[in-house]
Order: sequence, then structure tokens, then C-alpha cells
Amino acid sequence: MIAAVTPPFNFRSLDLNLLRVFDEVMAERNLTRAASNLSITQPAVSNALRRLRDLLADELLVRKGHGVEPTPRALAIWPVVRQSLEMLQQSLVPDSFDPATATSPLVLAMADSTAATLIPPLVEIVEREAPGLALRVVPLINRDPRHLLNEASADLAVGYFPAVLADLTAEAQSGGLPEYETRRLYDGQYVAVMRKGHTLANGPLSLDDYCNARHLLVSFSGQAWGFIDEALALLGKQRRIALTVNQYATAARVVAHSDMVTVLPKHFVPLTGIADQLQQQPLPLDVTAVHVDALWLRRSRHLAATAWLLGAFQRATHALA
Repeated sequence: MIAAVTPPFNFRSLDLNLLRVFDEVMAERNLTRAASNLSITQPAVSNALRRLRDLLADELLVRKGHGVEPTPRALAIWPVVRQSLEMLQQSLVPDSFDPATATSPLVLAMADSTAATLIPPLVEIVEREAPGLALRVVPLINRDPRHLLNEASADLAVGYFPAVLADLTAEAQSGGLPEYETRRLYDGQYVAVMRKGHTLANGPLSLDDYCNARHLLVSFSGQAWGFIDEALALLGKQRRIALTVNQYATAARVVAHSDMVTVLPKHFVPLTGIADQLQQQPLPLDVTAVHVDALWLRRSRHLAATAWLLGAFQRATHALA
């Protein structure tokens, strides 16, 4: 029996619309939403994917639950497809954004403390200048949001990203053109926080007393190690992490009703709603300055909207100065 031979791919037979459908389905992981975004029917989306599968001799997307899951081949070609489509669009139809008439949603990735600080003043600007604009805030799961931007799961990330900025600086210094751009929004300061009446709440906080306390660590990834632990390690010290949580608001409420100590952004303490139950102390060690930056893809499909949003964020941070 002779095995069937897959015919070689003929690029001339490729319909550009198939790539547009593929890109949208990859972004949404759902045929119904992709069809709605493209203003076509779901059968039309399915038919386009079938034609692309035949051309590339790969399943590309397989059903999983209520959505679809990409194959390794789909994951490998999607970044190239997306970048090519965006470059073509920017060349033929320059990106524009009118906040007064904008309705397309923008997705922001940030921690709860950053959102609590920036979203309220940002909403005032949006309601006044871009009332039709829809914003979605998704949580950060670590301090490197580049995968969220690459997968189009977020248009803009805001937070403390020291490793990312170091990578981008090194790439720029070596003569490369980084895929991402950043803008400093504001400088933050962290403080030790505990309940009122805690044995460490009054008087200067010594390094030994700090290390001997039971600590609550806010860790997006769940790992019991953070930048405070890095700074302590340089001093030959360590602390005991009794609990990790992934939200600053949760940390504030836990320490308000326990003997644990945590570290919170100073700007966030008054926003917890329970500041009268908390006592903050300066950290008894020097830590790296905390900068809150915006990060986005240089080839983002929403560059004009992102530029407006960055300006709105900078206006929203004026109250923090």
C-alpha cells in the first residue's frame, strides 16, 4: 500500500482572507466571537479554517470545551501572520483613533493595587472624553507580561517589570530594535504594613525584628520569593514566609486580623478601605526603587488608541505627584 503524499504548499493559492480569519480565531480562541469580530457567519469562519488546514496540511485549531485550542504549528506561525497583517494594515490604512467616537474595547493588564490607584482617575477621563470606549482589566500572573501582549490577551500592561526593562535595555544597547516600548508613569514606594497594636507597630522597625516576624508575601506566581527576599539575601538575611496571596487587597485584610507583616505600595494603603486598622512602617533595608511602567507591543494593532490611553494615564497620575 502506497502512503498518500501531501502536495507541496503553493503560496500563490493562498487567500489573504484565510489569514485574517486564522488571526482572529487565534486571538479569541472561539469561532463565534471571531465571526462576530469579522462581521461574517460562523460557518464562513469554519470554511476558511478548513481551506487553510488543507493548504498547510495541519489541523491548526482543534475543538476544546466551548472554544478551540491551537496546534504547535498554529502557535509557531501565528506571530508571523499577525505581524505581517498588522504591517500591511498600517501601510495601507494608517491607524487612527478618535476618542469621542471610539467603541472598540481595550484590554489592560495590571495588579489590583495598580488598578486601584489608576483606574478611578482614568475612568473620569474616559467618561468625559471617550464615553463609548470599553476597558477590560485582567490580572497579572507574574512580572513579565510579554506573553499577554504577544497573544493579544492585553493591549497594554502597567506595573513593575524590572527584568523586562533590563532585557529591553540590553537589546537596545546591542543595536537591536526591541519589540516592546515602555513609558514611566510614576515612581512607587513600598512600606511594611501590619495591624494596629502589633508588637512591631510602634517605634523604629529593626532589621532583625523584621526578619523574625511571620510574613505574608504578595506573589502573582505563588512563589515564596520576591524582591524583598533578594535584598535580604544580599545582606545575608532571610525572612519566614508564612503565607502567599496574589492580591494586595487580600494581603491588607489578612494582616489587619493577624500577627503577620506584609509589604504594600504606599499609595495603596489609603485605598484598602481599612487604613484605620493598619500601621505602616518604613522598611528596615534598602530596596531597589520601584517604577511603575506601561509596556506595549511596538507592532500593536491599536497603536493610536494606545497612544491616547498613555496620555490619559499620565494625566491620571498627576494626582500621585
